[in-house]
Amino acid sequence: MFGYNCLCWDSVPEFADPDPLPFSLPSPLSQWPQGGSFASGRICLGEIEVIKVNKLEKVWRGTNLYGKSLGFTFYRPSEIPEGFFCLGHYCQSNDQPLRGYVLVARETSSDASVVESPALEKPLSYSLIWSMDSHDECVYFWSPNPPTGYKAVGMVVTSSPNEPEVEDVRCVRADLTETCETSNLLLTVKSKYSKDSFQVWNTQPCDRGMLARGVSVGTFFCGSTYFDSEQVLDIACLKNLDSSLHAMPNQDQIHALIQHYGPTVYFHPDEKYLPSSVQWFFKNGAVLYAADSNKGTAIDYQGSNLPSGGTNDGAFWIDLPTDEDARNNLKKGSIESAELYVHIKPAMGGAFTDIVMWVFCPFNGPATLKVALMNIEMSKIGEHVGDWEHFTLRISNFTGELWSVFFSQHSGGKWVNAYDLEFIKGNKPIVYSSKDGHASFPHPGTYLQGSSKLGIGVRNDAAQSKFIVDSSIKYQVVAAEYLGDGVITEPCWLQYMREWGPTIVYDSRSEIEKIVDMLPLFFRFSVENLFELFPTELYGEEGPTGPKEKDNWLGDEYC
Repeated sequence: MFGYNCLCWDSVPEFADPDPLPFSLPSPLSQWPQGGSFASGRICLGEIEVIKVNKLEKVWRGTNLYGKSLGFTFYRPSEIPEGFFCLGHYCQSNDQPLRGYVLVARETSSDASVVESPALEKPLSYSLIWSMDSHDECVYFWSPNPPTGYKAVGMVVTSSPNEPEVEDVRCVRADLTETCETSNLLLTVKSKYSKDSFQVWNTQPCDRGMLARGVSVGTFFCGSTYFDSEQVLDIACLKNLDSSLHAMPNQDQIHALIQHYGPTVYFHPDEKYLPSSVQWFFKNGAVLYAADSNKGTAIDYQGSNLPSGGTNDGAFWIDLPTDEDARNNLKKGSIESAELYVHIKPAMGGAFTDIVMWVFCPFNGPATLKVALMNIEMSKIGEHVGDWEHFTLRISNFTGELWSVFFSQHSGGKWVNAYDLEFIKGNKPIVYSSKDGHASFPHPGTYLQGSSKLGIGVRNDAAQSKFIVDSSIKYQVVAAEYLGDGVITEPCWLQYMREWGPTIVYDSRSEIEKIVDMLPLFFRFSVENLFELFPTELYGEEGPTGPKEKDNWLGDEYC
């Protein structure tokens, strides 16, 4: 599969950084309500059962190559329960706490019909992918060679040049796997003797989202040839064939999770456009317009007279009332009425639960542009009616532990591991909502949407204030499809698939020309070049759609 390669390593420094220490959340986990297999420590995927092993034994630590720090360690799972088998090894950076895992597996079926094609099988042999030699130690990277009809789901690392024992890992029958792809590039090592680089990546299922079945094993992929992040790999991930998703939380467990982990959301101290409940928005004058009529219709406080279902065909939209005082009142929002609207859904084949928390603000304020040292407040650009933002808590269904949080930031966002979060009141993270635009961030500060290198873009300012919403108390579960029809009553407004605000086209060119005229001569850009540096949202806003029309309602969070 790959050619054998060898690299010479410098000796390990006498005073190397200490090994990463295990990470724990600030407070002990709750005793989750009973029921199903949630937080039981194991998940049945059909013909195989898996356990998450986070007791890891160091195989080799890369610290120094040609005088350059690498800072990565490779581990094998230890204390594997009897009857379970290793599927591959784990890699992570040394500059973060040790919080990884790998899945170990066993067969669940004793049916004689599957004896000829068991779910798990030993590899036939191993292929040496790469080796690295130092004065004191060596490390070797191996790929299992599966039997016909089987897939390897992880790599093996040894400190000996001897080929690993075939008993060391198991391959998985191909129909019990899904294709995977590279995600984060962990490590690149350039050789003095070859044009090829040795690279190590995390992997993830190619197909991800609420309906996807791929389960990440926690292993890594490595090779001596460059691989595009979209390329399907020679190794695979597992596939959850248990349609019942029995490891997902039941209703009592859902509420316990939200009450245990629900973040406190801080709005900026200078925020003019605060959140509200959807009902408050409707009660205080929001109006429904139709494309074939110039007259708006008052919206029932439950949204029962909103058109339901279909797609966003431009036939309807919501707007503020025409009365100026009523419009200004609605723009301000009502933080006292605000609550988080929660969508519970499977992630990573049901190995995780995503708790998606939606925040509604009646109005999104104008943007503030940063150009070098200048901050320029726009009069209209960036404004729109009906702002839906969200953040997502990802929970391990093996333990009920908070694993990471996705912070939605306008048209993108980022995943943040639990060890990089700020916490308040036990295991509740803090979410900072940016001034006027309401994007979510893990820490206070000023975040630039545009060109950070040039210092040009839209400012997102986040800070603590007295304006808070505690989502562990003020929330409403609006959807959890996996529980079955009718278990969660979805509100009428959730079925409204059209726009929550009118489409706006900004006169951006005239605004940008004003900015150009204000710049010093040595720093001036052409209008066209400056346009390219700002996010596309500045040039016009289609009316924002509701949660169910967003890609992440069914799909995964994409950064």
